[in-house]
Amino acid sequence: MSKAGALLLNIDESRADPWTAALAECLPDLPVRVWPDVGEREEIRFALLWKPSASLFEGLDNLEVIFSVGAGFDHLLACPTLPAGIPVVRMVEPELTAGMVEFVVFNVLRFHRRMDEYQRFQQDRLWQALDQVPARETSVGIMGLGVMGANAARVLTGMNYRLLGWSRSEKDIAGLQSFVGREELNTFLAQTKILVVLLPLSRDTRKLIDRDVLWQLPRGAFLINAGRGELVNESHLTEALDSGQIAGAALDVFDEEPLPSEHPFWCHPAVTLTPHIASLTNSRTAAEVVADNIERHRAGHPLRYVVDFERGY
Repeated sequence: MSKAGALLLNIDESRADPWTAALAECLPDLPVRVWPDVGEREEIRFALLWKPSASLFEGLDNLEVIFSVGAGFDHLLACPTLPAGIPVVRMVEPELTAGMVEFVVFNVLRFHRRMDEYQRFQQDRLWQALDQVPARETSVGIMGLGVMGANAARVLTGMNYRLLGWSRSEKDIAGLQSFVGREELNTFLAQTKILVVLLPLSRDTRKLIDRDVLWQLPRGAFLINAGRGELVNESHLTEALDSGQIAGAALDVFDEEPLPSEHPFWCHPAVTLTPHIASLTNSRTAAEVVADNIERHRAGHPLRYVVDFERGY
């Protein structure tokens, strides 16, 4: 591959400067163009994108690799002009993974140690101690054991939680009981007190967390969704929360973002929501990952973290 060309960056304007600086440091021979200032379109060989517009790909006839700014790539699939046949690379970088582990562990601890209940006690000026269940008696089930899910599982195992994992193939993670496929899903759910959803979004996982799944959990279970909003049927979750089947939910992702002001999750007493901030890509460490992959591509070596569209990740 020729070293000539340029990289096109498409990201929120407020975040563009740190990204361009980090990319310039890691790839000093590769000019960075920030959308919509594309320059000569035939010079663009690489694109690092977040929610590209349909017009972005016009005239990029020499594009060789598309990189996602975030861990997910469904924002790219939503673009009707996404060119076929060009490899799409998902973002896997250490700070992104660390941030997700922090978010998951924080919310597992919050539900396990009943901090949501204590917060309500404070509002009512109620001085009352609640029973404390040991971590080893608290089951945490993680759906999706990719890089982020596997790392969260290892940390939680080290904190003595009882770890279960569900994925499409068996995983060998010390201290974790692995469940595989639809045939083992209900067995996994029946043993899970705190359900952590970190699945990729695909045809098989869209709206997977529905009434059937939620009611297979023990009554009074908790839900943490930091995967994708469309993994969860939000109306079914509202029913489960209203009935007490789900005692609490920590939600970072939603069907529609920003979350509409009239959405019931905003004021639901059993919901804690955050604006898709569970884990944010670090421009410095991410630029290093992108640069490494570009150098591999230039040298004719296989790219890392290429999306398999058939598998959905």
